[in-house]
Amino acid sequence: MSFSVSGKSVIVTGGANGVGLAIGRHLVEKGANVMFADIDDQNLCNELEDMAEGSENVRYFAGDLREKLTIANLLSATLDAFDGVDVLVNASRQLASSDPLEPEGDMVSELLEQNLMTALRLTQQIAKRMIKDGKDNEESCCGTIINLSSIAARRSHPDLLGYSISCAALDQMTRSMAVALAPHRIRVNSVAFGSVMSASLKNALKENRSFRTDIEESTPMSRIASPGELAEAVQFLASDAAGFMTGQILTVDGGRTLLDPVSAPAH
Repeated sequence: MSFSVSGKSVIVTGGANGVGLAIGRHLVEKGANVMFADIDDQNLCNELEDMAEGSENVRYFAGDLREKLTIANLLSATLDAFDGVDVLVNASRQLASSDPLEPEGDMVSELLEQNLMTALRLTQQIAKRMIKDGKDNEESCCGTIINLSSIAARRSHPDLLGYSISCAALDQMTRSMAVALAPHRIRVNSVAFGSVMSASLKNALKENRSFRTDIEESTPMSRIASPGELAEAVQFLASDAAGFMTGQILTVDGGRTLLDPVSAPAH
């Protein structure tokens, strides 16, 4: 079975930098049509303007996806560009430290809104369109939705209370939506990653040089993953090779959760 995503139309949120940008670029290289979406309009332009001008399969959209109207506008822009949506990658996420004993500092509400509710609302809107477009073809898959989660969902680190709760909720959303959308031939899966060289991790390593050592010592493979390695996992889930997979949380962590050192940072 081929891992091909050639010709598929994809929305990637969080596409202005880091992991989301790497996923989008990787899928473009593999022949997909990609709409990069992010609130950071400046970075979208900086990273993608030249690429979009020279390619018919690259577009970008700037807006706050916490707003329902923005989600509707993103869908309209994607339909105008590519005539449909085959794959949604919910890669937009926020990581922030929490104070578990302070209601004003636990970050639970903020991170649930950003990491869970935005992905849920977008999934609901895009799934409705996938169902509508799939009515003319009752045999093939109508669409694929991929959520980016974290191994923090299964670990207990007090400083990451809000982030851990939001990721755990996203994993449950993945399973619940997989069951709800399976009759419509839409697959929903998640990639739970460990330490990947994301924009937030780069900043953390600059601020604390011992961070890298802590992470590497807590990871059996003794290194931090590149965003490209995560992008390849997303490509697999987006391809027909994963055609009988739904509701799964695919872990990409270099073996980190096999050791589960609770005191080590998770990104």
